[in-house]
Amino acid sequence: MKTSRQSVILDIIAQENIETQGQMLQALQARGVKSTQATVSRDIKELRLVKEIGPDGRYRYTQADQDEANEAARRLEGIFRESCLSFDHALHTVVIRTLPGLASAVCASIDAMGEDTILGSVAGDDTGIIVLRNAAAAERLCTQLRRAYKR
Repeated sequence: MKTSRQSVILDIIAQENIETQGQMLQALQARGVKSTQATVSRDIKELRLVKEIGPDGRYRYTQADQDEANEAARRLEGIFRESCLSFDHALHTVVIRTLPGLASAVCASIDAMGEDTILGSVAGDDTGIIVLRNAAAAERLCTQLRRAYKR
């Protein structure tokens, strides 16, 4: 089902200019594919879709070049290392403190990890919140971040 849905997503972006996840969800439903916004979001990450400016000047989803996707991941990792001040977890939530104005970039770097246990993130100016499926997943994420991003 997942492979089939992702195949339809690739077909959609090849034929239509899709700007938002909501539009993607509507296009899937028009083709008889039932899904949720959260599933579409995960599919977009797994397929490494990116937004680019189309010929009409509006943004649209497109498939990223693999080198481009790897470079983006490296940049996000650098943003995380340079911007993150601290992180900790409580229950199924990880709270991240960043330099002012950089919480969104840090949350994007964590979202880009593509972990199935990450349900989503919300970023303010200097604080990001990552919501995970359970407390064990939040603890594992913090452990992973501590190992990978020691200062």
